Amino acid sequence: MKIVPIGAAHEVTGSSLLVEAPGGPFLIDCGLFQGNPTEEFKNRQFPFTPASIKAVFLTHAHLDHCGRIPMLTGQGFRGPIYCTGATRDLAQFILLDSAKVQLEDSLHQNRKKNRAGEEVMLPLYSEEDVLYAMRQFHPLSYDTPLALPDHIEMVMHQSGHILGSAFLELRAEGKRVLFSGDLGSPGRNVVPDPADPPEADLVVCESTYGNRQHKTLDQSIEELREAIQWVYHADGNVVIPAFALERSQDLLYYLRQLRQGKQLPANPVYLDSPLSINLTEVYRRHAEDLDQETQALLERGEDPFSFPGCHSTPTAEQSKAINEKNGVIIIAGSGMCQGGRVQHHLKHNLWRPECAVIFVGYQAAMTLGRAIVDGASKVHIFGETIAVKARIFTINGFSAHADRPTLLAWLSKTGKARLLINHGEAEVGAQLVGELRSTGRQAELAQPGVVYQP
Repeated sequence: MKIVPIGAAHEVTGSSLLVEAPGGPFLIDCGLFQGNPTEEFKNRQFPFTPASIKAVFLTHAHLDHCGRIPMLTGQGFRGPIYCTGATRDLAQFILLDSAKVQLEDSLHQNRKKNRAGEEVMLPLYSEEDVLYAMRQFHPLSYDTPLALPDHIEMVMHQSGHILGSAFLELRAEGKRVLFSGDLGSPGRNVVPDPADPPEADLVVCESTYGNRQHKTLDQSIEELREAIQWVYHADGNVVIPAFALERSQDLLYYLRQLRQGKQLPANPVYLDSPLSINLTEVYRRHAEDLDQETQALLERGEDPFSFPGCHSTPTAEQSKAINEKNGVIIIAGSGMCQGGRVQHHLKHNLWRPECAVIFVGYQAAMTLGRAIVDGASKVHIFGETIAVKARIFTINGFSAHADRPTLLAWLSKTGKARLLINHGEAEVGAQLVGELRSTGRQAELAQPGVVYQP
């Protein structure tokens, strides 16, 4: 068995691994590269022939893991795409939204390119491409082995990252290889804890937060409460850039808890993202993949993702109307502020010292969100210079990614497996590799295009 990192080596986005084995080759994830516009070329080409791939194993529905699947099928891949049922349903909304955003971006950019006499940019795929790709999705249950040709077996285990997420166990040629996908943290709400891994010969493991320890969930919820209380007394608005998948649902869950405990004023809350609204409904429909506490709420007829004063605003007109209001909490995408409705809300609130922006997720390099978090005094939104006067809060404890202690504890259960560290900024992954080696583990940083064997 041979494993070749295609994406997310020395970086966080573009997750994809090529696995060469009997009955293959296979692909573990097929994600979109995000954040750095200078790397757009990475999204437009595969270093293999799509038609040669026999199957895709999808760990979860985040765009950096599934975002190029319609491009893969459009270029000749005709095999099955294996994932959990929840991942399939989430991925359809994620990919349709991606196709829509790409079309809008290309129309905007091409107007400029036409005026400059430059070659126009085409979207990677269309909504029709997404719908055709969805026909190749095959849902699987957790912990149920899938027998493949040539004596290969694949099992999906709960990774505790988002609804439907899994880490993969691949057995071939007498070897057992684990692919972590994205691992979550134990003791969080909404989705179950990550399952313990079996012992293995090789583990390919993410390292997004491999150099830090998250604050506890209780500390993070308290920080959220304090930030909202500060804005309430300042008489401003709260803007929370949030990923449509997982972070928006978690925030609704925590805000509901705080409201029920009378720990927050009854400011109106707006979930201002059509994608988030659709994905939240998928969460409700896949109660079997939620944790026991959240399942119990649904069984009692309570909605864990809604409460009095919480409003969904699917239309553009409803979204624009929010900008006429004050004293509101706005949850909007995109999570890294690279597009979507959050940019409009930042334009209207970022320059106001009585307002606040609360970041609750990872901000990749070269993104608007990263610039604000790093302390930029001015940013450019829709061609306009906007002063950063609002108070900026960064709460990392809500992350859906495991931190350093959690990764070390999870990896400690894999026996004497060789460890290949990916899905992290290079310096972060290198720090995790160093710590693993100090404990006697055989660990190295994944290099793009290099062949690894268990």
